Amino acid sequence: MKKIAAALFSGVLFFSQFPIAQAQAPVSFAFTGSGYGHGVGMSQIGAKARAVAGESATAILTYYYKDVVVAPVVDTHTIRVNIGTALKSFSVSTTQLNSKIDVFIGDIPPTATPVPALTIPQQTMASFVIQGKSVAIGAVNGKILTVRWGAPNTILTFFGPGNPVRYKYGQIQVKVVGGALEVTNSLSIHDEYLWGISEVSSAWPAAVLEAQAIAARSYALAKIGTPRSACDCNVYSHIGDQNFVGFSKEAEPKIGKLWKAAVRRTNIDTSTSLVILNQGKPIQAYYSSSSGGATQTTFDAWGQATPYTQSVADPAGLDPKLNPRFAQWRASATQEIVAKAFLLADIVTLEIISRNSAGAVTYIKGTSSNGSTKLLRGDTFRSRAKIPSPYFNLAQSFS
Repeated sequence: MKKIAAALFSGVLFFSQFPIAQAQAPVSFAFTGSGYGHGVGMSQIGAKARAVAGESATAILTYYYKDVVVAPVVDTHTIRVNIGTALKSFSVSTTQLNSKIDVFIGDIPPTATPVPALTIPQQTMASFVIQGKSVAIGAVNGKILTVRWGAPNTILTFFGPGNPVRYKYGQIQVKVVGGALEVTNSLSIHDEYLWGISEVSSAWPAAVLEAQAIAARSYALAKIGTPRSACDCNVYSHIGDQNFVGFSKEAEPKIGKLWKAAVRRTNIDTSTSLVILNQGKPIQAYYSSSSGGATQTTFDAWGQATPYTQSVADPAGLDPKLNPRFAQWRASATQEIVAKAFLLADIVTLEIISRNSAGAVTYIKGTSSNGSTKLLRGDTFRSRAKIPSPYFNLAQSFS
């Protein structure tokens, strides 16, 4: 029984049974559902609807989170945000007049001002590579390098996988971890980090922008501590934590200034800002785009209870006028993706085993052609199968 309980807690349970005679694995599986994201904590579509109805940021947050207060907290901490993971190389440059890039050997504290080991002038592409167990740029190398960029208003452009990303604040650290480069941007939670969070449209109502800023700040403060060794960071820059896009958010034409202004309204003074607290501590304020009609708790979604998440009605997620793309959706996943989700050779049938009170799938069973079966948590399956939410139903599979 202890082994079974442990397997359930991890979200995966294994069974064996006799092979299914002449079972055929379909080419793909089809799903219908509602909502987008895990559905835990604040629903952004729901928050928008409440802001339109006249609710304040505090009212929105205390609706979605249980036993919390929104209060000023010191937030002068520096957060380390991973902006490039498992890279073999990357490049940076600046273009502003009289700008430069300084490279220092070591993990230099933001307040320290040592002499740089290398200075790169404007419009010069500087490339960082792995050299043994060190990071190298030209003749300079070290286990960790720190990168700073010159005068006020200088923008550093980061060239890695995907589109170039611009950064204005803080400094960058580069470290070899597990044979690859981990790149982090260290900057202030109080304002600089928040200005780069891109989770909702800057054109949304003021109250929902403020609620999003407070939630994002709370999440960040809850993650402060010793950097994770795998990424040399406190948080990732993608939706595994929070979507951080650097200077691009505040530089959005016309509406970027609205997001920055909303963040500033949640600052009390130069060292304190509004934060969601439970028992005096910042909460890890989970949020997602929309639910399937009611939010989930962390226990519902992941099997780990937190005192401040709760299931509350969230009808905006089901309103096609408010949530046109995800009030009702259809999606499919290939045989390869679904089999990989369950870590089985193939999947012949899927079966929803249970749902929680919010209507989300808590467990789904996959059966292989050799008779092996596994259980996955609904949100784990949602993430691995790349379908919009755990609020789903099974539709016809395609042979």
